[in-house]
Amino acid sequence: MSYFPKEMPRPVPAMNDTEFLRGCAERHLRFQACAACGMLRHPPMPICSHCHSTAEKWVEAPTTAKVYSFTVVHHASHPAVKASLPYVVALLEFPALPGVRLVSNITHVDPSEVRIGMQVDLWWDDIGEDMFLPRFRPMEKIKA
Repeated sequence: MSYFPKEMPRPVPAMNDTEFLRGCAERHLRFQACAACGMLRHPPMPICSHCHSTAEKWVEAPTTAKVYSFTVVHHASHPAVKASLPYVVALLEFPALPGVRLVSNITHVDPSEVRIGMQVDLWWDDIGEDMFLPRFRPMEKIKA
């Protein structure tokens, strides 16, 4: 069962994030990197902002991340999420992948318990039609 109701709009692939979403469908979190200089980037872009190369590769992300910033959503931005309020939207960083940050949700925790620096672990949310989205839950909750 999906974290949000099935009426929630699904991601629509754009030119640069098709490969990212393909990885998610296979339950692999991958980030784009420049094949020329190695600079990591997310969201995906057609050209490296560091060396201007168009060559790209995809790097597997670790399954753990750290909360860089977050907000607790109390007002529904779409009717489908009204029943899920409040929920956490977080900006996550991956210490093993410098400069890469991902916007996702922190789940399996009371929103008041989320903290900057909190260690979180990846889980795959099955949103149907062979699509999965990366969501995260606190490491402490996994060990308990």
